[in-house]
Amino acid sequence: MRIWTVHLPPEGRPAAPEARLPALVPERFAWLAFLFGLAWLLAYRLWLESVIYLAAMALLLALAPDWARAPLGLALHLLLGFHAEDLRRAALARRGWRQSGVVAERDADLALLRALAGRPA
Repeated sequence: MRIWTVHLPPEGRPAAPEARLPALVPERFAWLAFLFGLAWLLAYRLWLESVIYLAAMALLLALAPDWARAPLGLALHLLLGFHAEDLRRAALARRGWRQSGVVAERDADLALLRALAGRPA
């Protein structure tokens, strides 16, 4: 079983029917964020986080001695992998989405069905 947080879209904005579906964000380690940091951030439109990531990498390259760059880069990517889904939740909240609950299911499709079944509107 995987745990998913359910986020409802902002109200008051006209949107296509598929854009009115809740967003599901899993609670897990994000392997793709760990392996492809910047590309993963850009794929999820996390612009502010992308700028912070680039600044952290630039500082790491500019200030860290040669022997420390690889371990510090690995640490930065581990940190990103562990907190990537939390960054997605924060970005959704900044965009006006509100968290409405938590769902436990095997996969995203079943979690979406359960989330929609608990929401009468």
